Amino acid sequence: MQATRFILPVLCFMSACSADPPVRPQAPVVSTAPAANSLRLTNAQKSSIGRKIWQNESGGKVTGLTHWNDGEEFPSMGIGHFIWYPKGFNGRWTETWPEFVKYAASRGLAAPAVGRQADCPWPNKTSFMKDFNGPQLTGLRNWLAANITVQTEFIAYKSRAALPKIMKAAPAAERARIKNNYDKVASTPNGIYALVDYVNFKGDGTNPSETYAGQGWGLMWVLKEMRTVGSGQAAAREFGQAAKRRLDLRIKNSPPARGESRWRAGWHNRCDSYGRAL
Repeated sequence: MQATRFILPVLCFMSACSADPPVRPQAPVVSTAPAANSLRLTNAQKSSIGRKIWQNESGGKVTGLTHWNDGEEFPSMGIGHFIWYPKGFNGRWTETWPEFVKYAASRGLAAPAVGRQADCPWPNKTSFMKDFNGPQLTGLRNWLAANITVQTEFIAYKSRAALPKIMKAAPAAERARIKNNYDKVASTPNGIYALVDYVNFKGDGTNPSETYAGQGWGLMWVLKEMRTVGSGQAAAREFGQAAKRRLDLRIKNSPPARGESRWRAGWHNRCDSYGRAL
């Protein structure tokens, strides 16, 4: 649907890690179709978005590129903490690590052999941490640290793909308001950062399994939750506030055994960053 398409620039990332290796030429990732709400970001703004995503997920640390959260059944890989399920586990969350590995391969960047396995070879956190400084996880971290740009491009790619999915999944009566809110948020550089980061953080909201008590927290739900405000920084701030409201509802509805309230402060801090200029 041409009317609902939004162009997000391919993001680049500048870090202290070694430079990314050359990538084989291929068709551009970003559509060249015109869009009134397309923004031209400076290299500094693009770099800032990439740094924020890595900082949000693991404090910008190389050791955080292979991580297993307490209480979770799977590890999180890369600057975007892409989910990787062990064999036999089928969770409610959208698995993104295998998708990223395929995306990187399409850009001419093959992950280490262990990372190309369909299932995470570590069945639990105990085995994962036992091998944390072993050759396989160390090799994965080194590869990820040397290929930051493609991870950032993948996150942007996922965000660009979110709006058409949302427009298809949302109730017809709500689509115009959702699209209007999206455009308002996207009218500033930090608003684009919010849209890119949130899809990576909590998904696009179209997966019915990513709900508790019938209530979701992904991008679609946040855009529906937003109160009426103007474009620009007001919309970016309200997006962050709406995200906090949806995440608070998620915590309220979550199974007590998951203990999700322990993440509230960090989630709120992340959402508050959406209203601040890059």
